[in-house]
Formats: sequence, C-alpha cells, structure tokens
Amino acid sequence: MVSDFKEKGFCVKNSVFTPEVLHTLSSEFDRIVSQLQESGENINARWGSELTKDIEQSETQVIHTHNVQSYSAEMMAMIQSKILLDNVEKLIGPDIILHHSKLFLKPPGKGSAFPLHQDWSYFPTEKNSMIAAVIHLTESDEEMGCMRIVPGSHRLGQIEKTDGHSFVKGVHDRYQLEDAEPIIAGPGDVVFFHCCSLHGSMQNVSKRPRKTVLVQLYSGTDRVVEGNRHTNVQLALRGRNHFATRSSVDTSF
Repeated sequence: MVSDFKEKGFCVKNSVFTPEVLHTLSSEFDRIVSQLQESGENINARWGSELTKDIEQSETQVIHTHNVQSYSAEMMAMIQSKILLDNVEKLIGPDIILHHSKLFLKPPGKGSAFPLHQDWSYFPTEKNSMIAAVIHLTESDEEMGCMRIVPGSHRLGQIEKTDGHSFVKGVHDRYQLEDAEPIIAGPGDVVFFHCCSLHGSMQNVSKRPRKTVLVQLYSGTDRVVEGNRHTNVQLALRGRNHFATRSSVDTSF
C-alpha cells in the first residue's frame, strides 16, 4: 500500500468496509440525496469544462454536497472509523486532520465527466500532505465513469492552473484523461491519492449509479496556505492539530 502510494501517487485498499456497514452507509447516502433534492438548491456540480466537452453529453449531472458528516452520524462514524484512519496513518502519519468531505452521485447514463486536474490548487498546504480517500459505496468501472489517475504524476509537484477549468500546456497536451489508468473498485474499497496526482473521470454511461464519498485529509504537522477560502473543518480525527489557534478555528474572527 505505502510503496504503491509513493511510487504511483495512489493506492487501492480493498474491502475496508463490510457489507453490513455498506448497507447502512448506502441507505444514508440515498437519504441525503433525497434531502438535497427536496431543498430546492442547485446540487448539480457538473464541471462543464472545455477539457471534457468532447467526451461527455451536454446535459450530464453529478449530485454533490460538501461535508456529509454534517448530515448524518453514520457518515461521521465512517470518517472516524479505526480501519479507515489506520490506513490514512500509514500514508500521512499519526496526526490526521479532516479538511472536508464530499458526496458524489453519478446518475446512470448521464453522470458527468471530471477533467484531468490536481486537487492542491483548491486547498494547498505548506508541506503537500493533503490526500483524498475515496470511499466506494457501489462498484465503479470504466462504463460507470470510474476514477482515472496518471501514475507517478504526483512527482510533478504543484502545477499552476491545474484546476481543470482550462488547458495547460505541458500537461493536457502530454496527458490525456482517456489514457490515464482506470481505477476499478468494488463496494467497500477505498482509493487513496496524493493532492498533486493528475486525476479525473469519464461520463457514467452505464445503467448503474456510481456512489462515492470523498474524504480530504492532511497531516496535523502541516497547515493550509494562509488566505485559502475553501471550506476547512479542521477536525482532528487522530492525534493533534499542531497549528490550530483560536483565530484559525473560529470563523467569527
């Protein structure tokens, strides 16, 4: 696991969550989606990037919200689960901070594509310790628009303007989403990847929904670059947040 992560910038841990736990999480996932749909808010996080205009239909969608732990104690328990954090600790050490989480539902036949991008540009940290843990509540294969990652691309470091919204010379002419490695996963599997790994996904053209929860985590010995305005819950899941201050954890300051 650790050697794969260091070499390729990602790794897959199979069967992290049991079928019994998955049944509960999948039911909660569906309940949260219904709650979102009833809210009347815009919950379609379709990227609509120039980079994917030729590989997806114009009317695709991905249902999305941040911070699923705010919707459900079961989701909070999933994020705090020992088996998940034990694996995270192997990658970033004993001090584990929750930055945020996301729910993604790619509906059958029209689930949006995600352009090739790096996560760091949305929430950079000083030591690049940020990783994502993508928890699969359903299977995910190429037809369903599974994750695709360029192996070893984390070694490129932070590349400017790789937020997926525009063409970057030396990146998108060198690496193609279609050629990136498809990450086939089953229910209960977790995909871990580095914040500098180039990744994305194709459209879900299958007849099956793709359900994932992404958990963004960083080391308590690292900190988000000052001035970054992305939501950051700064919840210490294990160990300590060594850079927490009164003003940094209180948004009223």
